[in-house]
Amino acid sequence: FLGVVSALAYNTWIDTSAMTVALLGISLPDFALATFMILLFALKLDWLPVAGYETPAHFVLPAITLATRPCALLSRLVRASMLEVLHQDYMTTARAKGLSSRTVIIRHGLRNALFPVLTVIGILIGRILSGSFIVETIFNIPGIGRLGVTAVLQRDYPVILGATLALAVAFLLSTFVIDLLYGVIDPRIRTTS
Repeated sequence: FLGVVSALAYNTWIDTSAMTVALLGISLPDFALATFMILLFALKLDWLPVAGYETPAHFVLPAITLATRPCALLSRLVRASMLEVLHQDYMTTARAKGLSSRTVIIRHGLRNALFPVLTVIGILIGRILSGSFIVETIFNIPGIGRLGVTAVLQRDYPVILGATLALAVAFLLSTFVIDLLYGVIDPRIRTTS
């Protein structure tokens, strides 16, 4: 959403502020962002719990920590892709046909701008899974990431291999789903057997 709005408001204060926020989101490492959010929202303001996984409130800080960098990166990528698509001839033709601005942007613009975004989403899923090692350890969440970190510290090689294999399979499955989505977005890509 931020990338589309930023592309539509190109070279305005909205574009500049949105891309500045995105740049900050990309620049902050997960452990620094997690520490900052724990200090602010859990300790200083006492709005959210620090660690554990008992209630849905326990997942807010870890989810924000894991989602900040991918969302910032995707917003910059969507902006760049939308800026390229907005100046194509078929967009001008769609406007000339009398289609509403919303239809032109969503059905013609965003749909064609999603191809590079989908490719990066497949890669970002792997990055999120690998980032969960740090985030689960910081927020004391018992998951594969924390299990992997504990196994490394205890030199438990079978568990390290199991955690790595589980994350690799999850990454491969997500990449497969992304490849299938290409055919959903653009029917010309579908192949028949």
